[in-house]
Amino acid sequence: MTSLPEKGATPPSSSSSPSPRQGDAARASSSAPEEQKKDSGSTSVLSGVFTIFDSGQGSSSTAAACGNRSPKHASVSYAWSRVLRRIVGDGSMWRFLGCARALTASDVWFLGKCYKLSSEESSSDSDSDSGRAAFLEDFSSRIWITYRKGFDVISDSTLTTDVGWGCMVRSSQMLVAQALISHYLGRSWRKPSQNPCDPEYIRILRLFGDSKVSAFSIHNLLQAGKSYGLAAGSWVGPYAMCRTWQTLIRTNREQPGVINGNGSFPMALYVVSGDEDGERGGAPVVCIDVAAQLCHDFNKDQSAWSPILLLVPLVLGLDKVNPRYIPLLKETFTFPQSLGILGGKPGASTYIAGVQDDRALYLDPHEVQQAVNIAPDNLEADMSSYHCSTVRDMALDLIDPSLAIGFYCRDKDDFNDFCSRASELAVNANGAPLFTVVQSVQPSKQMYDQHDGSGCSGEGVDDNMMGVEDLDGSGETGEDEWQIL
Repeated sequence: MTSLPEKGATPPSSSSSPSPRQGDAARASSSAPEEQKKDSGSTSVLSGVFTIFDSGQGSSSTAAACGNRSPKHASVSYAWSRVLRRIVGDGSMWRFLGCARALTASDVWFLGKCYKLSSEESSSDSDSDSGRAAFLEDFSSRIWITYRKGFDVISDSTLTTDVGWGCMVRSSQMLVAQALISHYLGRSWRKPSQNPCDPEYIRILRLFGDSKVSAFSIHNLLQAGKSYGLAAGSWVGPYAMCRTWQTLIRTNREQPGVINGNGSFPMALYVVSGDEDGERGGAPVVCIDVAAQLCHDFNKDQSAWSPILLLVPLVLGLDKVNPRYIPLLKETFTFPQSLGILGGKPGASTYIAGVQDDRALYLDPHEVQQAVNIAPDNLEADMSSYHCSTVRDMALDLIDPSLAIGFYCRDKDDFNDFCSRASELAVNANGAPLFTVVQSVQPSKQMYDQHDGSGCSGEGVDDNMMGVEDLDGSGETGEDEWQIL
């Protein structure tokens, strides 16, 4: 298979470097010639900058022609040149200039859907869509949540922006927003090309506004996650973020009228963990009986099952992802229930929503935008800041080993299909699965305590099982500091 250019590739200079790939495949359209011109212009700008800083490295005759350039001046110029090259190689300058890496002709798996980029011909597989344009339309329809500035002051601080520290919160908002889009509008929903907007879409966006009145705002998430280390100005890991969502959703369920006028998140939430030993190194365990009890309690005994959101926090290595897990991570994007991955490079969280070859395709929250006040009845509002048409990518083996995978199951059949796929994935994992699936919790293992609205009730639990007083409300012991990564 062909692969994308390496992320650290240095852009061409004005001398003998090779020409760049023309165009921006992430924004491929009829305006390709214009995009090619833009990329060429960007390269010229960078080449000129490098030439200026590199000029201090020329021969002695050149230095003489330019005047008496001191060794100190040459050293400073060379240092600046190295800094600029490092920024460009890391991709930051390309983002600044509006450029993106080119997609290859290989298949893209994006949130459970396959896109054939090698051909525009229709596929016989009813679960697959074909074509670059179809993929880009899907990608640009996902809700993009980024750093914001100018919002209400976050309590216990003087901050009116989350620039530099809120990327994990923003990435998690994107994942949950996708769950809500799938639930209310369906996986096949696409952003309309012009207003008016769908009222349900506006209601979903309002949940993620940047003020206390928005149920899933950064303000409310920080408040809910205090016990897990969330604080304005501080960065946290995926595990703490998943637990924060669990706390916030439980709080909103206990306060009728907060979300969509019915007082409840529209689905059960299952933060998947392992048994007592598994949490200290083993794979998390999806317990079917626990999921069934969560759905039963969510519906207040009105029906046996409900939609369910599964968040699976994982640690897949020490300083980097163990290579044996990469094929398994890629495979999760083929699940129809896929919500992507909350993760990214160390200290820089992103929302990974797809894969191509050995590259992760993601939405990047590291863009600073002005806070937007979304009125509930304004269907003509400009929502362009909540969507992105530029596909970013990174090598899968460079992502932070601390991450969380999300899945949305609409009903019992959908959940059964998820369990079947997950079990098959575990069987093919050569003894190192991402997570496993079991029917029931074994004696001496943990059970959920539904007294807080987040898990199984204690009724009918075997006497040998851990008592609910030993749990923190979500099937885990209170000793979870080690997992706050």
